[in-house]
Parts: sequence; structure tokens; C-alpha cells
Amino acid sequence: MSAARPATFSRIGAFLLVAGGAALFFAMLWLIGAGAGFGGDRGRGQAHAASVGLNGYAGLTRLIEAQGYAVTLSRNPEGHRTRDLLVLTPGAYGDGEAIGKILAERRAIGPTLMILPKWWASAPPPDLPPEAQEKFKRGWVTIGDITPSEWTAQLPGPYGFTHRAYPASASVSELIVNPGKPAPKASPTASPPPQTAEAPRSGQPARWQGMGLAGVLPRQEVLHADLRDGQQALIRDAAGRVLAFGVDLGQRREADAEAEEGATSFAPDRYPVIVLADPDLANNWGLADATRAAAAIALVERLTQDDEIDRVSFDLTLNGFGASENLLTLAFRPPFLAATLSLLVALLIVGWRAFQRFGPAAVNAAPDFAFGKRQLIRNGAGLILRARRFRLLAAPYSALAARRLAERLGLARPDPEAIDAALARRVPQEEPFTRRIARLEAARRPADILAAARSLDDLATKLQQGPNP
Repeated sequence: MSAARPATFSRIGAFLLVAGGAALFFAMLWLIGAGAGFGGDRGRGQAHAASVGLNGYAGLTRLIEAQGYAVTLSRNPEGHRTRDLLVLTPGAYGDGEAIGKILAERRAIGPTLMILPKWWASAPPPDLPPEAQEKFKRGWVTIGDITPSEWTAQLPGPYGFTHRAYPASASVSELIVNPGKPAPKASPTASPPPQTAEAPRSGQPARWQGMGLAGVLPRQEVLHADLRDGQQALIRDAAGRVLAFGVDLGQRREADAEAEEGATSFAPDRYPVIVLADPDLANNWGLADATRAAAAIALVERLTQDDEIDRVSFDLTLNGFGASENLLTLAFRPPFLAATLSLLVALLIVGWRAFQRFGPAAVNAAPDFAFGKRQLIRNGAGLILRARRFRLLAAPYSALAARRLAERLGLARPDPEAIDAALARRVPQEEPFTRRIARLEAARRPADILAAARSLDDLATKLQQGPNP
């Protein structure tokens, strides 16, 4: 046995390789389980909470977070059951029945803010002037026509309404970045959108008022709602068209008041819903104006102040970014989180013990498969030793010793009696050969067998050296 050659990697190097690989593996598992995307959310022209285009709501998430709320982006349908404020941003061609079911369930769970889409947005065309292409960043979009949503008429009960556009034939040419015009002044708490758009030349921007505020929209085109019974207008334009309305507003306050007065029965909890028919009050384009940003926050506070809600969840499933529940996700949630942490600790202990070796590794200097008589004898002896058949050694070793002595005595045959007679003439003082053979064949213990075999070897050695003078 000899010491092994120096390792290719030191202990620290091997540890860093193992730790780095494990970290990357667990990071991959976490991303798969959490359903995280890699940049596919921002460049499709959709109006959702992860979009940084003019029609997106990434600025709204940052504005709400700046107000002290905890903001999350939900990619799982289970997020619809949150008791916090849920913000829905469905598309222009959404499923009215599915959205109505969500609103109906939310009525007994928590408040909801639904922001309808307005602009038909798309990625920048390849034929833009070079100076405009240089201004575009990842996720920016170009704005086209306004698009009212027809599925709103399919909503159940108090939520259904007709979504209309003003003017009815509103269609605007595609907007591009105007490098020569500075962005409008932004709210000090809002994150201004990355794009600025040129104001229309055909008319003045539409004006709005409500929630104790008043201002102008980015353009003159407006999306509004035709209200039905049970719906309360919150924001209107200068002509009285409803830009935002609420359902079940004040129901929670009335129920609490009746409970404080000791009423035996009162209306069950019905959480409010606010619908923003014109999203230019809350999208990235709209938040470039401080007054519009204040109106967006006023709508959020109207839904959260009654129940002292401090968390807001933006739904992404209605925009096609949902992620189904999987076992990996469950492994990092209670009550399975405890078992997962225990497994990780066990892996760390095993890894630590793997690096705590008892000295350097040793290797056999001989080849794995040695050749020759010596290796053959060693293998045979090892087999007999493992089988513990020591008595089988006596007869073959006696025959081997007889042949060796016959050769040294010059006898033609290894006959025991002839060997005894020859030994009596050469070394008369030595014990006869036949007696030594009998003692070897009668031995059973390993020590006795070894002593008898050494006696035969000593006799052969004395014959090789010759008789004593």
C-alpha cells in the first residue's frame, strides 16, 4: 500500500464546486416551483402589472408600494381567494362568465379593484425612424385604437354594465416616442412611465373629476360605463360619463354600525368592488400626472380603509401568466416546509462528513489483477482461509514436501520409507520424515498445522545446507 497521488482539486476547491452546483440546482428548483418567468412578461403589449409600456401597470405597483402597502404579483388562481385587496386587469377579449364568477366569490372574501383595458398596443414596428428606435427600451409599446370590452355585459347581477367609447368611432394613429418633448411632471411618490407620447392635435384632452380631485386625461378619447341599478359613480368626465364606479360601497360600514347598535340581524358581509372603466387614470401613461396618480391611490384607499388592509395582490392569471400548483411549490409551504428544511439539514450534514476523511486516501501499489504463481498461491490461500478448511492443506503439502526431499536426496520416487532410510544415512540425528508427515496430517488447529509444516521446511533446509561436520 502507498499514499495516493495529490488530488486534482483541493478540499476547498472541491467544496466550492459542490456548493456552487447545489446552489444553482436549488435555484432552478425554486424558479420552477415559483413559476417565475424570464423576461416574457414585458414585451407583448398587454396591460398587466408587470408591463412597463404606456398601457401597463408596473408604475401602479410601485406607487402603491410607496404608500406603505405590501404588493405581490399573483400567478396562481388560488390568489383569487386572498382576503387582501385584489386588483384584476383582464384583457379586452376576456371571458365574462369566468370573470363574473371571480367577482361573485370575492363578494364574500375581500375587496376587488378591476381595471379594464383601453388601448390596442403592440411592439414597435421595424420601420420606425432610427432616432425613434434608439429611444425604445425593452417592454415599450406603440399605442393604437381604443377598444371597449364587450364581455362586461355578461357579468352577473350588480357587476354587469356596458363598456362604451367616446367618441364612438375613436381611432387614433399609432403613437411614437417624441424625443423632443419632455415628460409631464410626475407624482413625487409615483414612478413615471418610461415613455412620453405626443398629445393629440385634433382636440383637447378629456377632463375628469371625482374622489375630491379633478384633472385631464392624456388624450381626448374616453372609455366609460353605462351604469345599472346598484352601481355608484365615483369619477366622471366633463360630460358626466362614468369613468369609475363602485358596487356594494358602504355595505361594510352599515353592517358594522348595525352590529354596534345591537341589531339582531343585519346584512351579511359584502366586500366592495370598484371598476375603473378608463385605465388612463392608473396605467403608466396616466401616472405621469400627479393628480391622476392621487386619484388611483384614492380608489385603492377607498377599498382598504374599512378593513385596514395593508396588502395588495395584482392578478396575472387573467393575462395568461398563470402557474398551476405543483409538488415542488408545496414543498416550500407549511406544513411541508418543516420536512423540506429537515432534508436540507441532513444533506448539509452528509456533505460535511464527506469532507472529514480520516487521512489521505490510500491505493494499492500492485495492479488490480496481478499475474503469476505468487498471485495464484495468494488467491488460493485466501480462499482456504475464508472457507476455514485448514485440514485440506495437510495431504497436498505432505506430497509437496516428499517430492522436494526426494530430489535433494537423489531418490527416483518420493516414497516415505525410502526417504526415512536416506535421512538415517545423511542426518541420523533428525526425526524421521514419516513421523513428521503423520503429525501434519493429524493436526486440526491452524497453529498445529503451521508448526508441522515448518518442521518439514526445516528438514529440507538442512539437506540443502549439507550435514553438520
